[in-house]
Amino acid sequence: MDSTQRLILTAVGSVLLTVASLWYYGYLHFAKPEDARLLAEFTMLKSIPGEQVKLKLAPAEQSALCIDGVLVLFDSRQKGLSGVLVDSKKRAVRCAGDTVPQEVTQ
Repeated sequence: MDSTQRLILTAVGSVLLTVASLWYYGYLHFAKPEDARLLAEFTMLKSIPGEQVKLKLAPAEQSALCIDGVLVLFDSRQKGLSGVLVDSKKRAVRCAGDTVPQEVTQ
């Protein structure tokens, strides 16, 4: 075995060992289609000038934050459960702000 083959095998082995270590310690997750769960269904109420929109006083069980320009939802019923708001074509809903939360309060 010459030095070129050893170098290639060392590089491939290093990459595989790094990926396996990251996966084992939880820093890497391979998402599957069944990992995506529907958190809640939402309806957009269109605001028309001159018409009133009636809303309930009780807030929803989800709260939203703008993170990296994407609207991220947090569920108040289950701590740690969060998701990205998407439309029917699985496109992320964008938001104008770009803030990173320091701490999510439930």
